[in-house]
Amino acid sequence: MILAVLVPLLIACFIPALSKLKAKIHTGIFVFFVPFIIFLYFVQFVGNDFSPQIEQYSWIPSLGINLDFYLDGLSLLFVLLISGIGSLVVLYSIYYLHKSERLGHFYVYLLMFMSAMLGVVLSDNIFVLYTFWELTSISSFLLIGYWHFKERSRYGALKSMLITVFGGLSMLGGFILLYVVTGTTSIQEMISQVDVILDSNYLPLILGFILLGAFTKSAQFPFHIWLPDAMEAPTPVSAYLHSATMVKAGIFLIARFSPIFSSYEWFFLIVSIVGIITLCWGSYMSVRQTDLKAILAFSTISQLGMIMAMLGFGTTIAVFAAVFHILNHATFKGSLFMIAGIVDHETGTRDIRKLGGLATFMPITATLAIFATFSMAGVPLPFLNGFYSKELFFDAGIQLDNSGFWSQAIPYLAVLGSIFTFVYSMYLFFGTFTGKKHLEQLPKKPHEAPFGMLVSPIILVLGVILIGLLPNMANAPFLQHAAEAINGDTEFYKVKFWHGWDSPAFRMSLVVVTLGIILFVTRKRWQAVYQVLPGKASFNKVYDAIVANMDSVSRSVTNFYMTGSLKTYMSLILGTTLVVSFFVMFVSNGFTVSTDQLADISFIEISVVLIMIIAAIGTIYMNHNVAAVLVLGVVGFGVAILFVIYRAPDIALTQLVIETVSVALFLLCFYHLPKLRKSTDSAKTKTMNAIISIGFGALITMVAISAHSSRWFESISDYFVENSYKLGGGDNIVNVILVDMRGLDTLFEIAVLGIAALAIFGLIKNKKNKEAE
Repeated sequence: MILAVLVPLLIACFIPALSKLKAKIHTGIFVFFVPFIIFLYFVQFVGNDFSPQIEQYSWIPSLGINLDFYLDGLSLLFVLLISGIGSLVVLYSIYYLHKSERLGHFYVYLLMFMSAMLGVVLSDNIFVLYTFWELTSISSFLLIGYWHFKERSRYGALKSMLITVFGGLSMLGGFILLYVVTGTTSIQEMISQVDVILDSNYLPLILGFILLGAFTKSAQFPFHIWLPDAMEAPTPVSAYLHSATMVKAGIFLIARFSPIFSSYEWFFLIVSIVGIITLCWGSYMSVRQTDLKAILAFSTISQLGMIMAMLGFGTTIAVFAAVFHILNHATFKGSLFMIAGIVDHETGTRDIRKLGGLATFMPITATLAIFATFSMAGVPLPFLNGFYSKELFFDAGIQLDNSGFWSQAIPYLAVLGSIFTFVYSMYLFFGTFTGKKHLEQLPKKPHEAPFGMLVSPIILVLGVILIGLLPNMANAPFLQHAAEAINGDTEFYKVKFWHGWDSPAFRMSLVVVTLGIILFVTRKRWQAVYQVLPGKASFNKVYDAIVANMDSVSRSVTNFYMTGSLKTYMSLILGTTLVVSFFVMFVSNGFTVSTDQLADISFIEISVVLIMIIAAIGTIYMNHNVAAVLVLGVVGFGVAILFVIYRAPDIALTQLVIETVSVALFLLCFYHLPKLRKSTDSAKTKTMNAIISIGFGALITMVAISAHSSRWFESISDYFVENSYKLGGGDNIVNVILVDMRGLDTLFEIAVLGIAALAIFGLIKNKKNKEAE
């Protein structure tokens, strides 16, 4: 499994070189075999006797972060969608993207995304899952903004990034709390500790953070606004990311953690309410759109809401229906995005107001569109897979406990959302392929797409028909395992087309079709309702206002402290450190004073310390560079004398060497720098400087005293005494510590001195250049 996850990333490294051959061989041909081979590898696990597989690889064991990959029925479903749809998308892109495009960039981004999605659905470690989760956000940002020369592409890419990364960070907070509560980073081990999680005081926060991550990724209301703008991406990207993979990552997250939260009442309420609202709003807004991909974008929002609602129901039939519809939606929605791309590619526009009558010019495309749109609409025909999962959705809503208002309202809202789903499906098909022709408004004369571009949607539509004719074919060997991974129910659920005229779900479907036809035929008469709802209100305006204000507020805050004054910067850094450190030590009882195990103090030590204090104060009043350096050196040499008095000759020698070199360097540098001038700061500035300096000195003093006085941990000195000779081979413990045990620290100290030397050299050179000018 680790190869399946990482191979796309490895192949992506060679794509820039392979793209140089695009004049002879389209780069997509090389890429096609990557998802196809992954699909062939995982399809072998499909079967009645399937059992979960796990692979573990050590990564950061000290933090409990390892590459643990877990393949169960749920992850198998998503892996096959990611690789299978991915293969068809790459095949489609070979004919959709011209060789003059930046194919190297496109396929690198696509493979990066594919690897990230595989990592998301296969990871059992929460922090590894989060890593891949954010990689999907980054790679989708690059794919959506692929045509970066378009302002709308850049806008859509940034919008998707901000919203999904915001949700991802929230999800990370939930993962951290889960780790704190359970003490494990494994999702499967967390599932075994359900009682511990449900009894935790952090449960509301954990649920809220994780749901926020799922809702933003799967474009649930009100975070759905990024998905329509993401349609500025090339059609292969829309067909892959926004129908079968990325937008379903949030669905996967909810399904994966359902065994933990399903018995928590708020999980049902939040997930089902958000899902039903998303279903209704997405389908309602889809009818308003005029761009083919915008219609499909809102329809995707609607369909995702329906799946989310079913996962919120949590019943056996609802979970199976959700899994079934994940598969069905990938087939008909993936094909519809490709069909929209074909229409755009062959006519030069996606504006449905300019389209019409295309069935005459594009009969194959129109035929494919009939099956896909009617399946999406849930038309009750036995060869359309969308009807089966839609009817199961109705069944799941009816079978809920009707003791509460929300449970009673769900069937009615489900019908409402499905009515508008029917309307936008009919609107999409008949508005594009039938009716009056507008050839004079089309940038290109319409004609049928090349066969290579039709292959992928043909395969997907064949999937629609095959699943419709044999709905139980993939049930026991495939879908049932996915449902079992969510709710643990091993009961076989048999899908039927006909349940009799008395079936409530079938009657609901008839209501949907009847009212849907009426609303579709009279669409122009009632479209004025959109001027009332949503009217001028828009979540996009809220987003734009937040981004604009965030930018202006950030700029004003930055300009407040970024004044170009080094003195101001140091004051802010030291002042912040002072306040935060004092606060943390105060609330954690860190201030401790103990006089135990102190050496005797004689007149010599007192004299040396007084001299050091006088020298330190005197440095402030020096007006000559050399004098200031020499007086400051008295402080350093005084420290060396104290080390000698307290019988630490090695440290004293080290201090002497460092102080001697430092004084020499300071003298060299100060010789070239401007002379010291008397301070002309205001009384307010001097007072603030005094407060910061005295406070910071007091802080360091208290930290030193508290470090000596506190006994929070066992002393490490015994470890050095016992192991210095064994590990370092030296009798002098201090030397062994400095050279061997703290070798990297010493190396970094040398590096710091080197960097400081380079900076000083730059200052001197800059000064000489100005003098020369």
